[in-house]
Amino acid sequence: MRASLLSASLAVSSGVVALPAISDVLSDIAALPSSIPALLDEIAPALPLLNFETHRFTNMFTPEDIAQRKFEKNDTDTDTTEETQFRTFEAAAVSNNVNAAATCSNVRVRIEWDSYSNSDRQAYINAIKCLQSRGPSGQFSQSRNRYEDLVSLHQNLTPNIHGNAKFLLWHRYYLWMFEDILRSECGFDRALPWWDETRVSGRFAVSSVFSDQWYGAVNAGGNCVTNGQFANLALNVGPGTSNYPHCLARDNDDSQTQYTSASVVNGCNNENDYANMASCAEGGAHAWGHNGIGAVMRDTYGSPGDPVFFLHHAFIDRNFRIWQNQNSARVNSINGRDTSGNPLTLDTTVNVQDMRPTVRIRDILDTTGSTLCYKYNY
Repeated sequence: MRASLLSASLAVSSGVVALPAISDVLSDIAALPSSIPALLDEIAPALPLLNFETHRFTNMFTPEDIAQRKFEKNDTDTDTTEETQFRTFEAAAVSNNVNAAATCSNVRVRIEWDSYSNSDRQAYINAIKCLQSRGPSGQFSQSRNRYEDLVSLHQNLTPNIHGNAKFLLWHRYYLWMFEDILRSECGFDRALPWWDETRVSGRFAVSSVFSDQWYGAVNAGGNCVTNGQFANLALNVGPGTSNYPHCLARDNDDSQTQYTSASVVNGCNNENDYANMASCAEGGAHAWGHNGIGAVMRDTYGSPGDPVFFLHHAFIDRNFRIWQNQNSARVNSINGRDTSGNPLTLDTTVNVQDMRPTVRIRDILDTTGSTLCYKYNY
């Protein structure tokens, strides 16, 4: 097994194209113990929670805040502080509608976690472990494995992809890229899962997501997660813009996860304007879910280090898709501004530093279009 994984790492790092057969890699991963310390010889330490608190998501919106539309910015508001940029967007003129995007011939359906079979769950987690066991591409100096290439990308781009109207769009493409890498590099051949957090808002610990069988405890008190299939996982990216070896840690707070509720999601989705809806979504269920799970997930920059990040963002993307489904015009128009204040148009680009091709907003507005080719089971 070690020889197979080592050869894969060397092939990636040296630029050699030939890799072991996918079936061999998956066989190796299946034989690994349930905890993989990210190829480090020793268990990494838990960092003080203050290290994650410094870079936490801010300006969250409760149902009362949403009712008062605190996420909205008046056109006369010229405040350019980071706090204001995080929670509000000055709406740009809506772009002209375009013809409906070509629909792909075989739309994949993302399945909610509770409807996902144990076989599918294990295949998905095995694919994540596959990435964690492979050598990094060499594109990011802080990465120690292929999975951390994804974390490093998010860390590098955080100032550009949070606190502005690109937030939902960039993370939609990032999530698709994650899925595509799982498929192309680790043989993942199932539907991508998403997690309906409205069902367990304020009581995340009861979900099978955070069980011994799957992701391990959410009530870890800021300590290393020592159970589940990511037990003792060592991380090297973050917190913030720094990079220190540390373990996967969580620090559940029910008083915060209560706001991943249907009332918060629906309150944001009642907005007619994309930019205001996106602002509300970012400071709504998105921010509360991150901060409520705590520790690594509380770190705006390095939060993808916790594999539950991708379940959470599939939930946020699903909510965005539900908003689009309310009006067919919403897959053909956009407004809002990027972090530099430039108005978004359908031709505004979304980039992932060449880990996958740069796309235009028009290419990813419709998830059933030819670029993304997916939808959600509800």
